[in-house]
Amino acid sequence: MAKVVALIPARAGSKGVPNKNVRLLGGHSLLAWSIAASRKASTINRVLVSTDSPEYAALTREEGAEAPFLRPAEISGDRSTDYEFILHALDWLAARGEEPDYIVHIRPTTPLRDPQLVDEAVRSFMNTPKATAMRSVHEMPESAYKSFEIAPGGQLKRLGSESTALDGANNARQQFPRTYVANGYVDVLATSFIRKAGLIHGDNVIPFITPPVVEVDTEEDFAHLEFQLARHPRIAQKLF
Repeated sequence: MAKVVALIPARAGSKGVPNKNVRLLGGHSLLAWSIAASRKASTINRVLVSTDSPEYAALTREEGAEAPFLRPAEISGDRSTDYEFILHALDWLAARGEEPDYIVHIRPTTPLRDPQLVDEAVRSFMNTPKATAMRSVHEMPESAYKSFEIAPGGQLKRLGSESTALDGANNARQQFPRTYVANGYVDVLATSFIRKAGLIHGDNVIPFITPPVVEVDTEEDFAHLEFQLARHPRIAQKLF
């Protein structure tokens, strides 16, 4: 049986939403939401939190997950990469003979998850051996091909185009390719690929398409989550 570890990053501090990883939503911290979904996913053997905060580590243990190490400060800053904290966790596990086959990357900032979808993602990735990774995405409400940049002269231009003629962007959305945005719901990574390539995603990343979800980056995002939870309380009943 494959060894599958859910790895939840939860460093202290946040500029957009202060202490957002432990902010309460429906009476539970965002961190607790991600731990609960991971623990209820039948494909996941173990749930670890990578944090630089003793307080967050204590909260992790109260919620039934593991925080067996503290993440070093040098890989816990605003510009630290996902690869750094994932490699740190893998090295810690490998040193104890506990390295998993797969890492399920679960971000606290996307708290409203269905454990059954997490299981579906993990199984799908396991059954696609040539894939280097899996990332969850949802379809953008408006194709990215209808988006704009600002040209050096100060006028609008279509994204990825050198032309500032915009009339084509007004065509019906059905005339444009569908585009997708990564949403942090569930990413599945292969330890063997990470060790071989020194990357976490690579060049053969398969999509796992989820319903549209909200990621917390601003206070407005958090208010939207509270609204969603008030309208659909069964989301919480699945986890707590």
